[in-house]
Amino acid sequence: MKLDRLRQSFEELAKFTDEGEGINRLAYTETERNAREYMIQQFKEAGLTVRTDYAGNVIARREGATAELPVVATGSHIDSVYAAGEFDGTAGVLVALEVMRSLADDSIETEHPMEVIIFACEESSRFGASTLGSKAMSGRLDPAYTRSLTDRNGFTLMQAFEENGLDLEEVHLAMRFQDEFKAFVELHIEQGPVLEKQQASIGVVSAIAAPVRFHVHVGGTADHSGTTPMDYRHDALLGAAEIALAVERAAIAELVYGTVGTVGVFSIKPGAMNVVPSATEMDVDIRGTNTESRKRVVDALETAVQEVAEARGLDVWMDAISSEEPVQMDADVVNELKAVCEERGVKWLEMPSGAGHDAMNMAAFCPTGMIFVPSKDGLSHNPAEYTSMEELLEGAEVLRAFMLRQAIIV
Repeated sequence: MKLDRLRQSFEELAKFTDEGEGINRLAYTETERNAREYMIQQFKEAGLTVRTDYAGNVIARREGATAELPVVATGSHIDSVYAAGEFDGTAGVLVALEVMRSLADDSIETEHPMEVIIFACEESSRFGASTLGSKAMSGRLDPAYTRSLTDRNGFTLMQAFEENGLDLEEVHLAMRFQDEFKAFVELHIEQGPVLEKQQASIGVVSAIAAPVRFHVHVGGTADHSGTTPMDYRHDALLGAAEIALAVERAAIAELVYGTVGTVGVFSIKPGAMNVVPSATEMDVDIRGTNTESRKRVVDALETAVQEVAEARGLDVWMDAISSEEPVQMDADVVNELKAVCEERGVKWLEMPSGAGHDAMNMAAFCPTGMIFVPSKDGLSHNPAEYTSMEELLEGAEVLRAFMLRQAIIV
């Protein structure tokens, strides 16, 4: 494989961005569509046949000696969040392209066909819903839900589909079946600091964490900040702060399981310096790969809500926003990836993924795994996001070796 060619791929794809800091290539926009067209051309030049499905997923196929055999597939996404870096999602697509190019360079033929998939709308930044392309492919996309989706400008997902030559009413036709796939592996940047801190080159993902999310309302009494004694106050902010700290303590106690808790939204009313806060709204995200560990943090949140309400005389309630189940990677795929790393003498770690990925939907109907490569300083969803070409090339070597083991060289 060629490092300079891989670097050039990143440089060229990074040109497809809207104005603003970093990369801005939101799902189903003209810019993202142009990027997809560019990638289609690159796949064709590498000798792959390419089609776009009813969800806008790009599927590039390298034929095998026996066309009817199930495919060995890889891929990721090229849409971005606002002010993104150059590597989230794109690493998995461009590394896969380099693998396909290298197989052509080496005139390698395999028994099974191979595919590289660019999944549509992995990021939730535009429509507030993530992994739409892989949900459609795995038959997990709710048609009624998709019809309700709009972006911040009031532009509907249905309109976005039409702009891309797609019909939302036909998105169910993107669904594929278990017997079409032998295995799927997604290469992705870690988006965290563990590999870098452990000086490991490869992360072999064991499971993908799933969040349970709550909205918490803390109601108090607005009073004059100067005339209300401390022991007469019903301060909604301080009650909410106690709840947030309880979530932190509970998550720290579950550190061995990798469970995390985050209060990512926190708003205060009336928001005046001279008024005791009358209400606080907060959104809590608790996620992990161990459901029992995650439940203990949820239980701690519920206990804190009750105790704070009683101790401070506050009106506190919580609503569940969503609850998803963690996804285990296929044990055989995980073991095969470990074996490849061992053969190559690569330092690797088995680790969970704290973020969601298209792989979690693919895992619903075919043997699936993930490869992580390091993220400098753990940064992602940030223009400073960075993974070196050398680290990406190591990931490419592992991906290539795995795919050749699965596809079987003729």
